[in-house]
Amino acid sequence: MAVLALLAWVVVLGQARGMGVEPGTMGLGLPLFLLLWVIMMVAMMFPSVAPVAVTWARSIGRGSAGAARAVRLTEFAGGYLLAWTAFGLLTYGILALTGSAVREHPDAGRWIGAGAFLLAGLQQLGPLKDVCLRHCRSPMAHLVRYAGFRPWARDLRVGIHHGLYCVGCCWGLMIVLIPLGVMNVLAMAALSVVIFVEKLWRLGPVFSLAVGAAFLALAVLAPFHPWLLPGLQAPQQPMPDTEHMKMLAGWQVGLVGHDG
Repeated sequence: MAVLALLAWVVVLGQARGMGVEPGTMGLGLPLFLLLWVIMMVAMMFPSVAPVAVTWARSIGRGSAGAARAVRLTEFAGGYLLAWTAFGLLTYGILALTGSAVREHPDAGRWIGAGAFLLAGLQQLGPLKDVCLRHCRSPMAHLVRYAGFRPWARDLRVGIHHGLYCVGCCWGLMIVLIPLGVMNVLAMAALSVVIFVEKLWRLGPVFSLAVGAAFLALAVLAPFHPWLLPGLQAPQQPMPDTEHMKMLAGWQVGLVGHDG
């Protein structure tokens, strides 16, 4: 999983270099967006989900080995990513709506950004965050419960179940990519660190509250400081350079002379 996360970061960096940061879906169709979204989730989430994966792999190891164990681990990771893919569908719809709103009303971006930070802050401070974070930090009780699942597609269902808890824990952090930019590599890296620290540091819950307070502060500042919202800035049409303008002027003069 660590190797996959590293490879995913390489892909994300290469893709972000050619896309930039802009509102909306960045011109991507749904299938391509979901593919990129899954790669982003591998890069951002796999490091923090490692403790659960390792614990479940040990339990798998008692009853399987070799190729069978590899298949079961793949099912677990696939189920986990299915949960995030479902959230990616929702994210795509939100991006399409915000992109359209910003293109038609550029000033709407600051209020959309403030709303996103407000939602993220409230989620960080709310009870759902606490419940899901406790599951992600101490999954042993749930892993014992998973052992009682019926054998058919057990590992896939375990991955989906844990993935849904992870979505419940981190959806607010993903929402802030809308104002910060979905392909903003610095924002993705910062959020990855936040997720990792929340789940693995002994003071993770306290750190989570501090992050929530920071998001609420950004919600207050965003309407007055649009630079905080690079992902909601309407793209500016590039001005033609001087040589190009001279060339156009020359063509116009030539056409007028020819008509004369």
